[in-house]
Amino acid sequence: MAATKTATGRKLSENMDIAGKGILITGGTTGIGRATALLLAEHGARVFAFGRHQDELNDAMSDLRKVSEEVFGITADVTKSEDIERVFTQAERELKTIDILVNNAALAADDVTSTSYDKMEYIVRTNLIGYMAFAHEAAERMKKQGFGHIVNVGSMSADVREEGSSVYVATKAGIQGFSEAFRKEVNKYGIKVTLIEPGAVGTDMQPVTPRKQRKKQEDEEMLKAEDIAECVHYCLVQPQRCDVVVVQIRPHMQLI
Repeated sequence: MAATKTATGRKLSENMDIAGKGILITGGTTGIGRATALLLAEHGARVFAFGRHQDELNDAMSDLRKVSEEVFGITADVTKSEDIERVFTQAERELKTIDILVNNAALAADDVTSTSYDKMEYIVRTNLIGYMAFAHEAAERMKKQGFGHIVNVGSMSADVREEGSSVYVATKAGIQGFSEAFRKEVNKYGIKVTLIEPGAVGTDMQPVTPRKQRKKQEDEEMLKAEDIAECVHYCLVQPQRCDVVVVQIRPHMQLI
């Protein structure tokens, strides 16, 4: 992106341009992931998105192809090692390079006392181990390139720690700690790591109807998925010297 100059020649903007960048988005067929895929594709990025369900993938790809021809997707599960390998193989084939990873695939969860072991294990494998596994694979490729950006979409639940969601809180607190330590491990290779922690967002993870979500958004008690997509884009276009390390973004009327 060309920088605009003042009359004295001073640059007003040195932002990066994501046009042509290869971007892999986990959980990219619904909610925040889908909104992010759409926005980044509109800005000229080459986007590879995936989710677990074929119907959601078909719907997302239909919308994505309205804004770009450089969009790709498959169904995959972040808890399966064979699916992780398949995602990276196909993403590299389509994108050529993976310049940016948006780690977003996650599931809602309740408290420990009402959650079975099997469900608890699946949530942790999805919400936490999936993030680490994709970060590992992306970083291995980005090290060879000498640059890259990994965005982890966490949650303010890591700090708020609301009652009734201890399993979810545990995974989001894990992402918070992982992101901070991981950045220190990979930034020497030119790889940026950003943690975005949204407050309440109107997606299919919310336990309220879409109609009630819209009312909460009107009352400034809930964000839209598009708000988080805009935040992701902001973090990605900052100059190389500038790391946006942590962003907390919440509805105006969410006070905790």
